Amino acid sequence: MMDGGTSGWARRGLVGLAVVAAVGFGASPGAMADEGHARDILKSMSDYLAGQTAISFSYDSDLVVVTTDLQKLIFASSGTVAINRPDKMRVTRVGGFADVAMVYDGKQLSVLGKHLDRYAQVEMTGTIDQLIDHMRINAGVVAPAADLLLPDVYTALMDSVTDVKDLGSGVIGGVECDHLAFRTDAVDWEIWVAMGEAPYPCRYVVTSKMVAMAPEYRIQISDWKTGDAVAADDFAFDPGTATKGTLADLTNIDELPDLTGDAQ
Repeated sequence: MMDGGTSGWARRGLVGLAVVAAVGFGASPGAMADEGHARDILKSMSDYLAGQTAISFSYDSDLVVVTTDLQKLIFASSGTVAINRPDKMRVTRVGGFADVAMVYDGKQLSVLGKHLDRYAQVEMTGTIDQLIDHMRINAGVVAPAADLLLPDVYTALMDSVTDVKDLGSGVIGGVECDHLAFRTDAVDWEIWVAMGEAPYPCRYVVTSKMVAMAPEYRIQISDWKTGDAVAADDFAFDPGTATKGTLADLTNIDELPDLTGDAQ
């Protein structure tokens, strides 16, 4: 009886604390921090990224969805990114349902589905940002974190922003970061930017407001390197023993597997 009463009080206490925290946060002057400062931090990150020719990093990403029967599911992947501006990029991603590599050398885009033992190549020229636009418009590949690879991240991210908050600081992977939050009519997004002379993005979270149950995409960045610290890469593509096909053959290479067809 004593344990049951204590547990009940504990639960009510936690609920009460959550309510107080929510109300306090909504009214706190800290929650209404200087919008201009937040914009300056994001612009500083954008300028820093634009000034880097060679960049490499590792990442962990989560795709959070809610099924029609209200079960929340999280699909996790990890990978690497290496770019050499203006027109070379290598991206890998390994998850529970796909093992994918993409290489762009400025003349050709190569995509390898290692789990399918198939690859495809498409003749293409242009910069990295032109490649990203092409993949979104023509191939239907929507990768929210790809905005972080564009030459003008600030303009890309601030498009249609209606609300800006500076939420102070946080620590991501041992790195102290500025924590910023933004809203548009379609999405809410947050970004944690490393403090100091290298203001790179440490974590980026996008939550959709236009889809039922607000699915969410998160990416956390580690092992950030620029300039001479980036390992040499000729961006050559090696398909191994995979069979050549078309992009249409590379089914099930997204982070969301077919088994969650009822997810929102």
